[in-house]
Amino acid sequence: MLLILHVFICDLSQNKQSWQSEYEIYSLSGMKHENILHFIGAEKRGNGVDIELWLITAYHEKGSLTDFLKANVVSWNELCLISQTFVRGLAYLHEDIPNLKDGHKPAIAHRDIKSKNVLVKHDLTACIADFGLALKFEAGKSTGDTHGQVGTRRYMAPEVLEGAISFQRDAFLRIDMYAAGLVLWELASRCTAADGPVDEFCLPFEEEAGLHPSLEDMQDVVVHKKLRPIFREHWLKHTGLAMLFETIEECWDHEAEARLSAGCVEERIISMQRNTNLIAPDDILSVVTMVTNLDFPPKESSL
Repeated sequence: MLLILHVFICDLSQNKQSWQSEYEIYSLSGMKHENILHFIGAEKRGNGVDIELWLITAYHEKGSLTDFLKANVVSWNELCLISQTFVRGLAYLHEDIPNLKDGHKPAIAHRDIKSKNVLVKHDLTACIADFGLALKFEAGKSTGDTHGQVGTRRYMAPEVLEGAISFQRDAFLRIDMYAAGLVLWELASRCTAADGPVDEFCLPFEEEAGLHPSLEDMQDVVVHKKLRPIFREHWLKHTGLAMLFETIEECWDHEAEARLSAGCVEERIISMQRNTNLIAPDDILSVVTMVTNLDFPPKESSL
């Protein structure tokens, strides 16, 4: 099945630019990956001011992760599957890969990571979509006329909210990782693994800043108060969730340089699933106190 993902009208210059940017990203070498939305083609229809610009992609009937989590809770293994494949797609996106059959895949920063831009496939694996704000990084080439303060406000990293980012590749990748931590928190908040109630779906910072936060609201919450979405006490009594939250905290660290890379997060999730599958229910309480002593992949694998 096919889905027309975007239909843009040419006289809306911002939408036209987004369509063009997304088409260029999808057209790069190496963009075919199971955890990146499959791009089929682009088409222009009509004439003059009535031109329609279409991007045609694979269709996933479960929709975005936002919509999926609104309607469903997830088990521990489902959480691990969705989160692992999400960060695997992000790690691939961030990677610079030379010598592919169709050329050189540059490192790419998404710049609008959020649960709405993560799609859930029929087998509960995830893929990343919407590259209208994405940036590619090629050796010796400028990123062009880049505006630093873009994206969705509630997912903006502290340095983006402050307008104080470094226009270097790793700085943009670390911005993606901050937002990835928020997406992982959304998944964890709808997980049935902990012994306690599962909250209704809630966007990151919805409790702290409401449904439609202004830039000033987010600056106050994230930059000045240095708040992050809360972990319910009963979540932390589950060994796996406690391990996941340690990783999430390192993704949304206030200091960009301290954040984990997507590849490191993927390794952490594989490790925590393997460790929790080896633990019997009666052993969980004693293991929780040992979480910080587990052999996680080293912090040195951060960006």
